[in-house]
Amino acid sequence: MRLDGDQPVPLRRDWTGWLFVLLAVAAVTGVLYANGERDGARYIARPHPVAPPADVVPDAPPMELAPVTEADARAQNAKIALITKGFVAARPFVYTGGGDAKARARDCLAAAMLYEAGDDARGQQAVGQVVINRARHPAFPKSICGVVFQGSERATGCQFTFTCDGALSRRYSDAAWQRARNNADLMLAGGTYPAVGLATHYHTDWVRPYWSDSLEKIAIVDTHLFFRWPGYWGTPGAFRGAVSGSDGPVAKLAAISPLHAIALGLPTDVAPADANAAVGEARVVIGAGAAAGRDTIYTQLDRKAAPESFVTTALRLCGDKPYCKFMGWTNPTLKPDSDAMTDTQRAAMSFSYLRDDKAGFEKALWNCSEYKRDDTRQCMKR
Repeated sequence: MRLDGDQPVPLRRDWTGWLFVLLAVAAVTGVLYANGERDGARYIARPHPVAPPADVVPDAPPMELAPVTEADARAQNAKIALITKGFVAARPFVYTGGGDAKARARDCLAAAMLYEAGDDARGQQAVGQVVINRARHPAFPKSICGVVFQGSERATGCQFTFTCDGALSRRYSDAAWQRARNNADLMLAGGTYPAVGLATHYHTDWVRPYWSDSLEKIAIVDTHLFFRWPGYWGTPGAFRGAVSGSDGPVAKLAAISPLHAIALGLPTDVAPADANAAVGEARVVIGAGAAAGRDTIYTQLDRKAAPESFVTTALRLCGDKPYCKFMGWTNPTLKPDSDAMTDTQRAAMSFSYLRDDKAGFEKALWNCSEYKRDDTRQCMKR
C-alpha cells in the first residue's frame, strides 16, 4: 500500500522487469548447463546409437576420456542398455606364422593382457579376445602387434593407454609376465573368451570415453564394459580380415621382450634395470650341436635365472626352425654335447623345449624336482 493524496490505494506491481530478470537468469543457466554438458555430462549414452554406413569402414576413435568424476561415470555407464540381441561368440583364431614372428606377436598380446588387466587370467583373456577381434576387423591394423601399439607414437590418443602413458616402465614379476605369455599362447592357438563376443572396445566402469555414445554395450566382466559397433560393423560378417603372420619388432617392448630387442639389433643385456632382473633372461653357453646349425641345442642355464625365462631362451635360440629340440642344464658338469648322454645326465636336465611344426606340436617342460610348477603337466616324466 502507498499514499496517493489522502486516500490509500492498492499498490500495483509491474512484473515486466522481474520477468526479464528471470528470463535472463534462465538463459545464463542454460548456457552454463550446456557447457557443463559439453565437458562430460552430455556423454550419457543415447538409447539407440546410430549404425555407421555398411559400405564405409568406420574410423576407430582413440581412447579419450570425458572429464567426469568416477561416481558420475559409474552412474552414466549404468544407464547404458545392455544389448543381448545378436550376441555372437568369436570364432577360434590360430596365428598363421611361426618362429620369431609368432613369439613377437605373443609378447605383444601378453603385454596388452598384463598391463590392461593385471595378473588376472579371466581379465587377460577378455583383453586378448578384443585384440584378436580388432585384428580381424577392417577398421584396425591387420597384425597383433599393430593392433596393440596402434597410436602409441602419440603422447595421447593411443588405442591402449598403457602403450603411451609410461606404464611400460613398470615391471611385473617374471612369474606374472610368464603367466600372461602362456595365456597369450593359448589365445593365438585357438583359445577364445566367449563372454565378450565380438567386442572391439572396452573400458572400466569408472571412466567415460567419448566414443561410448556411438557403440553398443554387449558384455560386462567385473568392472569392465565391452562394446561393439551397431549395425553391420558389429556382426560376424565384418570380421573377415586376414591377420598377418609376420609380426615385426616393437621398440617399446624391447626392454621386456628379448625377441623384440634382438630383431631391432639391441642388446638384451642392456635395459633400464639389470636385464636379468627385468626380463629373467638366462645366460647361456651354446653347445656344439647348435653352433653347427643342427636342430638340437644343448645349453647351460643360469641357476639364478627365473625358470620361466628358459622358454624365452629356447624361443630365441630356436628362431624360425620348424623343428627344434632344446635341452638345458643348470649343472655345467652334467651338460652333454650330444644325445649320447648317460641316465644321470638325462635325469639332471633342468628344462626342455620341443617344437615340431609339421606335427603341430610345441611343449616346454621343467624338472620339477628342481623347479616346482603349479601345473604338473609342465613337469618332466621320470
